[in-house]
Amino acid sequence: MLEVAGITTKYGAISALRDTSLTVGSGEVVGLIGPNGAGKTTLLGSVAGLLKPTGGTVTFDGADVTGAAPEKLLRAGLALVPEHRRIFVDLTVEENLKIGGITASKSDRAELLEEMADLFPVLRDKWTTQAGFLSGGEAQQLAIGRALMSKPRLLMMDEPSLGLAPVLVDVVFELIESLRAAGRTLLVVEQNASRMLEVADRAYVLRSGEMVAEGTGAELLERTDLFDTFVGG
Repeated sequence: MLEVAGITTKYGAISALRDTSLTVGSGEVVGLIGPNGAGKTTLLGSVAGLLKPTGGTVTFDGADVTGAAPEKLLRAGLALVPEHRRIFVDLTVEENLKIGGITASKSDRAELLEEMADLFPVLRDKWTTQAGFLSGGEAQQLAIGRALMSKPRLLMMDEPSLGLAPVLVDVVFELIESLRAAGRTLLVVEQNASRMLEVADRAYVLRSGEMVAEGTGAELLERTDLFDTFVGG
């Protein structure tokens, strides 16, 4: 479904990604792990159209979408849950979700709202609450739900457990597992490397803008050298 082939992305003269490649197949959960500053967020931004690679290609569903506008990619079925959630704090939970479903028809939007209410019961109970009053875990669920409202074929998440209490980290990973069970395709950047590898079908390790390892989640969990050298525990 997604093929990133040898992309290079720069911030001025600095290359944040260098000749970086990965693939995500339909129905897969693929993890992307690595130390802070490795380029993980840059990679997601390059795929989602927020950053323009200076080399290489991004192919989505067989079409070259390198450097395409984010709104075009969203309509094509590629959605991103950004780092730090970036929900609209002055709007209600329902309003945030409706914005996420702006590309859907009115009838589809109503069905999607019901689907999100079933998937996130805690949000159903706070439907008319301003998003700024949600807890960190609730806000993260809202950010994921907002992305799902666009009916994405590929959902990318950037650090979904960042800053959450341990019990809420469990909620996030349970959600990832439930989305996989439902046949969703996910590409997840995650700081909690061990937990990510436990739920990922495959994963990549990124360091200093370059891929240094790839394999199944089980295979990479056994690579203690990677955790010591590249991930940091």
